[in-house]
Amino acid sequence: MKNYILYIILLVVGYSPLLAQEISKQDSIYLQDLDEVFVKSVRVDSKAPITHSNVGKDDIRKRNLGQDIPILLNYLPSVVSSSDAGAGVGYTYLRVRGSDATRINVTINGIPYNDPESQGTFWVNLGDFASSVESLQLQRGVGTSTNGSGAFGASLNILTDAISQESGAEISNSFGSFGTQKNTIKFTTGLLNNHFEFSGRLSKIYSDGYVDRAFTNLKSYFLQGSYVDDNTVIKAITFGGKEKTYQSWYGLTKSQLQEDRTQNPYTYDNETDNYWQDHYQFHWNEKLNSNWVTNLGLNYTRGKGYFEQYKEGRSAADYNNLINDDSDVIVRRWLNNHFYVVNANATYKKNNLEVVSGLSFSDYTNDHYGELIWGSDLASGVSVRDRYYLSISDKSDISIFSKAIFNISDVFQAYIDLQTRFVNYSTTGFTSDINTIDIDENFTFFNPKVGVTYNLNSLNSLYFSFSRANREPNRNDYESNPNDVRHEELNDFEFGWRHETQKLRLNANLYFMQYKNQLVLTGALDNVGEYLRENVEKSYRLGLELDLNLILSDQFSINSNLAISKNKVQDLTINRDGESRNLGDTNIAFSPNVITTNSIQFNPNDNLRVSLIGKFVGDQYMSNTDTEASRLDDYFVTDLNFSYSFPVNSIFKKIIFSGMINNIFDLEYVDRGYTYLDTWSGPVSQEIQGYYPQATRNFLLGASFIF
Repeated sequence: MKNYILYIILLVVGYSPLLAQEISKQDSIYLQDLDEVFVKSVRVDSKAPITHSNVGKDDIRKRNLGQDIPILLNYLPSVVSSSDAGAGVGYTYLRVRGSDATRINVTINGIPYNDPESQGTFWVNLGDFASSVESLQLQRGVGTSTNGSGAFGASLNILTDAISQESGAEISNSFGSFGTQKNTIKFTTGLLNNHFEFSGRLSKIYSDGYVDRAFTNLKSYFLQGSYVDDNTVIKAITFGGKEKTYQSWYGLTKSQLQEDRTQNPYTYDNETDNYWQDHYQFHWNEKLNSNWVTNLGLNYTRGKGYFEQYKEGRSAADYNNLINDDSDVIVRRWLNNHFYVVNANATYKKNNLEVVSGLSFSDYTNDHYGELIWGSDLASGVSVRDRYYLSISDKSDISIFSKAIFNISDVFQAYIDLQTRFVNYSTTGFTSDINTIDIDENFTFFNPKVGVTYNLNSLNSLYFSFSRANREPNRNDYESNPNDVRHEELNDFEFGWRHETQKLRLNANLYFMQYKNQLVLTGALDNVGEYLRENVEKSYRLGLELDLNLILSDQFSINSNLAISKNKVQDLTINRDGESRNLGDTNIAFSPNVITTNSIQFNPNDNLRVSLIGKFVGDQYMSNTDTEASRLDDYFVTDLNFSYSFPVNSIFKKIIFSGMINNIFDLEYVDRGYTYLDTWSGPVSQEIQGYYPQATRNFLLGASFIF
C-alpha cells in the first residue's frame, strides 16, 4: 500500500506540468513578488477555499512593544493567547479553535518551526521576532499542505523581512509595567549595485513579569544577505536568540489565587529555564521563464539548553541512586538538538492554471539528559554533573505534495492538494522519571484536500473545501501512554462566504472537524509543565466564524469577529476510584464555545491612530469530564492601543510614538490552568487545580526613530 501511494504522488508531481501544458495552450506572463515565492507552497490567495487571515507588517508594528507573537495575534478569529508570567512576555501560548500549539503548524519562510519531537512552538527562543516579520498568514482548520507536522487546528505561515530597495535604519525602545523593556536596532543597506542587500536586527527584552520572580531576559538577532536580479533571488538568513526565564509554569492553587494572585511557589534563586537556539536558512528562488519558478530552501537549527531545579528530601530512586535517601538536590535537565531541512518546489502557471509541486525532508536528533549539580548527601563515588538519565531521539520526515488551482469556468475555481508524509520516530534510553523508553515507530499518511470557489458576482463568493489530516503522537504521549497511544485522524469540512465592497469586508464560514483517536488534553501536567494527552475514539468541533471590517467614515472603522462552536468528546468513558463511568458527550478541554473581539478605530488624521479593543472568551473546562471544579470562568478584557507618527526634516525620516493600556478596567481573570486527580491522599480521589493569573491593568509605551 505504501509503495502504491508513493507511486501516485510521484506521478502527480511529475505529470502536473504536462497536464498544465495540455490544459492551456496560450502563453501568459507569470508575475509575482519574488519574496512571496518563499512561502508559495504553504500560503493561499484571497480566492482559495481555505479559511484564513492575513496580517501585514504595519498591523504588527502598531502593537509590537515587547510582547510575543501569540499575544499580537490574540485578536484574530477563534484565537486565544496566554502567558505563564501573565504579562505576555516569556513563555506564551496560542490556541486556535481550541487547538494548542502542538496542532498549529508553524513555518518560517516555508521552513518548519515546530519542535519535531514535542510538536510545540517556543516563541521565547525567538525574542522580538515580530520586528523581523514582513507578513504572516493564519489558516484555520487543516489548511493547505505544509512542511513539517500536519496541522490539526491551524497553520501559521511567517515571511521574514523583504528585500529593501533603499537604505535605512531604525532604533526602537519601549518600556512599561512590571519592569518591561524592549530595545531594538535594525538596519538595511538597500540594494547595492542594484543586486545586493544586507540587513539585520539586534534586540533585548526584559520583564519582571506580573507573577513574582517570573522574569524574562531575551537576547536575539536577525541577519540577512540577499542577491536579486530580474529572475533570481538568493537569501542567506540567520536568526536566533538566548533566553533565561524564571519558572512560573506551576501556577497557583485556588486558595493561593485568592490570597495573592501574583505569588510564585518557586523560591530557589536559579529556578530558571536557559536555552540557546540558532537558525541558518538558505533560499534560492529562480524564475526560469514566464511559466516556471523554482525554489530551494535549506535549514540548519542548533538548539541547546536546560532548566535548573531545587528539590528537597528526594529519594535515591528518583535520581538513579546518585544520592542517598532524603537528600536535597539541584539538577539540570538538558536538551541538545540538531534539525536539518531541505525543501524544494516548482511552480507552473499558465493562463488559468497554477500548479505547485514539491517535497520536504527533515531530520531531527535530540539528546535528553539530566545532571546532578549539587546534593546535600551524594552517594559514594558520585561526582557533580554525573548524569542520572539519558535518552537519544531521532525523527525523520519526508513530505511530497502537489497542488493545483484552476478555473473550471468563468465563475468556478477548483483546488486540489495531495500530500503524503513518511515519518520515522525512534528514541531509546531512560526518561526523567527513570523509566525505560524504547520507541521505533513508522507512519505513512496520505492527506488529500479538495475545494471549489464560486464567484456569485464581483462582490460575493462562496467556497467549500474538504481536507484530511493525520498526525503522529509526540514524545510526551509515548511517555504517558507507552502501550496505548494511537495516531490521530481528522476530516475537516469548511463552507464559507466572502463579501467585499469599498466600505465593507465580511468573511463567514461554517466548519465541521471530525476526529478519530484525537489526542485531547487531560488537563494534567507532567513534571516539566507540559500538558498530558490521551486518545478519545470520537470527537468533533462544529462552529461558525464571522469576521467583519466596516469603514464608517474617513475617521472611524469597526473590526469585529465572532466564533461560536460546539466542541465535544463523544460517549466518553473514564475509570475513577475503581469504577467505569460513562459521561456521555462532554466538552473538549480548553475549548470555549464563544470567542469574540470588537475594536473601534479612530483616525482623525494621517498621523494618529487610536483603537479600543474588547475581547470576550466564554467558559471553558480544564479537563474533558465537565466537572464544575475544572471550569474556568468567562472573561472580557478591554485594551487601548494608539500610535502617532510624524515626519522629521532632520536626522530622522520619521518618529513613531505608540502605546498600549492593557486590561484598562483592571479585571482579575484566569485564562488557563490544569487539573489532575489526587489518588494517594485518601480512599476517594480528589481533583486538584492550578491556575495561571493574567495581569491586571498595565501599560507599554514606545518610540521608534526611523532613519
